[in-house]
Amino acid sequence: MRITSKGQVTIPQRIREQAGLLPDTEVAFEIVRGRVILKPLGKRASSGQRTVARLSGSLKHLKRSTDELMALTRGED
Repeated sequence: MRITSKGQVTIPQRIREQAGLLPDTEVAFEIVRGRVILKPLGKRASSGQRTVARLSGSLKHLKRSTDELMALTRGED
């Protein structure tokens, strides 16, 4: 992984999920014995919040409206 010219790096999804790092999570950086440590500030995301974040947008490929998707879940035609 490379750091961009703007100092940015992408945290792999698996690591974000394990650490509970959801979008807009505040984080802090520390240097401990020459290593950079990334720590989320505040409380950690619940497993439910992590699941919702992981699945968010996963139905976009269906190209259906929310109302159409809700009708399908209710068994309406």
